[in-house]
Order: sequence, then structure tokens, then C-alpha cells
Amino acid sequence: MTRDLRVRQGVWMVAHVVVIGAGVYGAAVSASLTRRGARVTVVDAGAPGGGTSGATFSWVNSCGKQPRAYHDLNVAGMHAHRESGGDWFHEGGNLEWADGAGIESLRHKVTGVLDYGYEAHWLGRAEALRLEPDIDPAVLPDDGIAFFPQEGWVEPTRMVAHLLSGIEVIRDAVVGFDVRGDRVRSVRLAAGQEIAADAVVNCAGPRAADVAGFAGLHLPMCNKTGVLVYTSPVAVSIARVIHAPQVHMRPDGGGRLLLHNEDLDVGQMLTAARAVYPGLRDGDVESVRAGERPIPADRLPVLGRVLSLPNFHFAVSHSGVTLSVYAGEQVAAEVLGEDRDDVLRPFRFERF
Repeated sequence: MTRDLRVRQGVWMVAHVVVIGAGVYGAAVSASLTRRGARVTVVDAGAPGGGTSGATFSWVNSCGKQPRAYHDLNVAGMHAHRESGGDWFHEGGNLEWADGAGIESLRHKVTGVLDYGYEAHWLGRAEALRLEPDIDPAVLPDDGIAFFPQEGWVEPTRMVAHLLSGIEVIRDAVVGFDVRGDRVRSVRLAAGQEIAADAVVNCAGPRAADVAGFAGLHLPMCNKTGVLVYTSPVAVSIARVIHAPQVHMRPDGGGRLLLHNEDLDVGQMLTAARAVYPGLRDGDVESVRAGERPIPADRLPVLGRVLSLPNFHFAVSHSGVTLSVYAGEQVAAEVLGEDRDDVLRPFRFERF
């Protein structure tokens, strides 16, 4: 037993938690643990926010997410961002339209979210242009433009920096655990350091399966690489997330735009964006980032404790930016002994 681990009336008392990963999940879990009085050490081989969290479209939404429990979790995540008051969260809404076969898919999505009580509106061209006056009117349909007003986007690296303020961060790779009985006793690092732990939280994103393997756990993942294009500063007014048929866009500060489409190369994305916002023709590509997205095999989050190893916890998912603040709070509460099974039950590791 470590000196920080106590037993009170048969309950393990957690004093020191090692959080593996300094992205949005690791930062959110660590901040919540710290607020609750735990001592936290964060371990990451890279800089905080420098991995997947620094190369994400960071769209905050629950637009068409299934099943219902996953939708509700994302709605709670949206609310948590709104309530946080952080100036890294921008709630401008999401404007989306489609062409061809995509029109029916968009109608189906809007019908589904409305059935769940999620706010969505159908707009005509004139209404959409009042929201985004710099869009070329010729690319917009007469009607059938969906607007989801409660959605937004996050500046993830600023959020991570704020949440990790004052928390110990060790820049090193985790290479193993000391597991004895049904407990992780310590975390081993590449440089040779061994950190005693009362609890461990796996927030390692794309490396979550490797980290789980050190504890003898098999986490099936189907990670996917996503490419993001950052434009040079341009004189284009864009205030919200835009999902046009050929490209997804949002503002990124300093007059820059962020572009994304999984099926287009960099040049094609820029061409598609210029068709939507003609003012982009005066801009160019300033940088390109590729991020590996952590996606559990069934595409649902893996959250909370492991039944066979009860001081080992997960916070891993796609949609990590949307979920991080709320799900991080739930996982942190469970790490410290609170009952959050009503929220976390559908997302347990044991379903695999």
C-alpha cells in the first residue's frame, strides 16, 4: 500500500491520481480531480494540447449522434461548455446545407434531433445570408438550410492550458504499470521514473489501447487520421461553424479559417471553401495539421472504472472536445468514490 492510499471503513480513499494524457480529456479530468481535493500528476510524452487535441475541428455538438444515451451525453457536454464561462468556447451555431443524395440525409438528421428536443431550424437563403453575409448566394439553395443555434466550437489548446494551470505535468511516455492483485500500484515512465498512484485515468487518446495493454486490458480501437487546413488571415466574416456540401469551415482567430473534409486533399478543400466564401480567394494555406482521432471500435466513449481493476479508469472517445468537460467531471467523481453509474453505465469498458 502506498503512503497516500488509505482505507476508511472498508473504502479505498484516493489521494494521488496519475492522469495519462494532457489533451482535452486529461485536462478536464485533472481539473475536476484537483477541485475535489485530490493531488494530480499528469503524464504525456508531448506538450499539453499538442496531440490530437491540437489538431481537431473541435465542433461542439450532438447533431445526429446515436444511440439516445450518446446523444444525451453530448447534449450535457454542450451545456457544460456553456456553463463553464470559458472564453475559448464560441457558441455561434452551425449552418448546414446539402446537395444531391445528401439532402435526404440532412432532412432525416433534423427530424431525428427535433424528436429528441434538440433545437434546429430550417432557413431560406435570405435568412442564412443574414447570419453569414459573406457567403456567395449562388451556392445556397432557396430553402432547406439547417441551423443548429446551440452548437459551437472550442479553442482546445487555450482550454487545456487553463484547465491544467497549477497542475503537475511530467513530459514523458508511460511504458508500464506495477499491477498487484486488483490494483495498479505505480506508473513506470520511459526515463526510469516510477510514480506511486492511488488511481490511474487513461486519457491517452490514440494511445489508449497501448496504455490499457500495460494493465492487461484489451481496448479495441479503430483510430482514423484527419487533416485540417488553416488559412492565412483573410478579410472574410464567418461567425459560426459551416457545413457546406464539399467542405466544413469555422473561424480560428486572427482572421484565419479552419477547413476540413475527410475526402478532399488540401488544394481541393481550399477550392471548395473559396466557392462558398469568395473573399477567401485572396488567402492561401498557412498550415496543415494531421491528427489521429481516437475512436473505440463501436464508436462510443469508454468512460469510468474497470470492474476487474477498480482503480484504473478510462476517458477515451471520439467527440472528445464536446464531451470533455462534462464526462471529465463524471469520471473524476467516480475516481474519488462517488456513484456516477447512472451516467457512465452505457459507456463501460466491460461491453467489449
